[in-house]
Amino acid sequence: IGGNILRSAGAIEQTFGGITVRLWDDPFEWTLPEELNSTAKITEYLDETEKTRNRGFRLFASDEDLKKEMPAPEKMKTIFEILLVTISKGEHFQGRAAAVFQDLKFKV
Repeated sequence: IGGNILRSAGAIEQTFGGITVRLWDDPFEWTLPEELNSTAKITEYLDETEKTRNRGFRLFASDEDLKKEMPAPEKMKTIFEILLVTISKGEHFQGRAAAVFQDLKFKV
C-alpha cells in the first residue's frame, strides 16, 4: 500500500519538478524502501512533494497558462496535457493501494 502511495507522490514530484525547474528526473531512486526507511523520512518526502506541487500551481495565474507548451521531457506538450497524464498516473497508483487495502481488509 505504502509503495503505491509513494509512486503516486513520485509522479506528482516528477511533473512539478519538470514544470518548475525543468528537471524531469524520475524519483525512483530516492523513493526506494532503503531511502524511506522510517515514518519520519516518508513524511518528509510527502511534505517535500506537497511543497513542490504548491510551487508549481502558484505559476498558473489563469486557465490560459494551461495552454502553454513546454518540453515535457521528450516532446512539447501543453501544461494541461502534462497535468492530465500526472493525474492519471497518480490515480492509478492510489487505486492500486486501495485495492491492496481492500484485499487485506477482507482477509482479516
